[in-house]
Amino acid sequence: AGAIGAAVGNPADLAMVRMQADGRLPLELRRNYKHGGEALMRVVREEGVLALWRGCSPTVTRAMIVTASQMAVYDKSKAVILDTSKMADGLAVQTGASFCAGIVAALTSNPIDLAKSRLMTMKPDANGKMPYTGTFDCILKTVRHEGVGAVYKGLIPTTARQVPLNVVRFVSVEWCKKMLTNID
Repeated sequence: AGAIGAAVGNPADLAMVRMQADGRLPLELRRNYKHGGEALMRVVREEGVLALWRGCSPTVTRAMIVTASQMAVYDKSKAVILDTSKMADGLAVQTGASFCAGIVAALTSNPIDLAKSRLMTMKPDANGKMPYTGTFDCILKTVRHEGVGAVYKGLIPTTARQVPLNVVRFVSVEWCKKMLTNID
């Protein structure tokens, strides 16, 4: 489900990433989109309809990796907390397990988010060659030229987004499971 949603939403994500990155570019390289709709129309007109899915591979990969890691880490963390403490399953245990899931989600998504943004904003060089051929090429070139820390730029804000998101998500899921279990 996450992969399909990511693929369907990629054109909007592409427009957002490009519009956000535009301000960092020199004036002569800016795209100067007026709004998301114009960005999408210009991408189709100037680059072709398939360009709307540039960066789709890391977007889909990210969705699958983050979802799988969140679910696995939440379940395992919850089990470990319950097995190693005297705590009963409740808000504290669920919050702790959600916190762990959020940290792992941030750590696993950050390198892919970086690649996604770079793939979506890349432009061909003077010879018409793109700087990256795909997600892993982008990550490898980034690490080779900028160091490992480069793929974790923005980790603190990513974590600050992922942890509360996971707490709300998993505590809500647990509450819904509890409510549905009590229905006769």
